[in-house]
Amino acid sequence: MNFRPRRAESVDINLTPLIDVVFLLLIFFMVTTTFDRASELKIDLPQASQAPEEQQVDKLELVIDAAGNYFLDGNELVNTKPETVRAALQKGAAGRTDLPLIIRADANTPHQAVVTAMDAAQKVGLTRMSIATTQGDGP
Repeated sequence: MNFRPRRAESVDINLTPLIDVVFLLLIFFMVTTTFDRASELKIDLPQASQAPEEQQVDKLELVIDAAGNYFLDGNELVNTKPETVRAALQKGAAGRTDLPLIIRADANTPHQAVVTAMDAAQKVGLTRMSIATTQGDGP
């Protein structure tokens, strides 16, 4: 049996990984912290009445049914040719290119009928187009 005392081995602690972890935590907390904005403006907003008055806005409404027939502001067009749609839009706009055009197409309307209407509106100069939709439950 050997009862001689052993030499004490020096124990070194490597601090490099500990410093890396602390540095990463510091960066994480700096990035995720939200700062309070003390320079916000305090303003009093104007009050409005309970029921806003409806304004009559000039607009063109082009309805396309499931068969591909066009109705401009409730009046049916004589045929579905692009020239007829373009002429009707030009007459309805009366030279005003700032009028908004609302296209209401049936869900079963052929895609070509909607594209024809949009192309005719672009050729007339109507650039403010929107396609009306309804609220649905989704697929």
